Amino acid sequence: LGLATAGLTALAFLVGQLVAWRQLAEDGYLLSSNPANSFFYLITGMHGLHILGGLVGLGRTTAGAWNGARPERLRLGVELCAMYWHFLLFVWLAIFALLAGWGATFIDICRQLLT
Repeated sequence: LGLATAGLTALAFLVGQLVAWRQLAEDGYLLSSNPANSFFYLITGMHGLHILGGLVGLGRTTAGAWNGARPERLRLGVELCAMYWHFLLFVWLAIFALLAGWGATFIDICRQLLT
């Protein structure tokens, strides 16, 4: 149930991103309007592609759980998915901080965590 919930949440995020892109385009913030728009679409688009890749792995792991995969194999799949999704969460937080103008604060927090 937890794996399926994670997948549905990720799909909801992607749908929300597409809705946001559509709204931005309708408001005149087109990909080719200026370099800032291009970078925004590039960064958020690459993040979306990584989420799609994570959904493939999550889907395989979920299918294995429903089809009665061996516990040790299933455990490895769940652990790898958890690591990947935690990585994506960190990337999303970094993107959000940079786009919100909190870049310097985010870098300071990272320095404190790494020292």
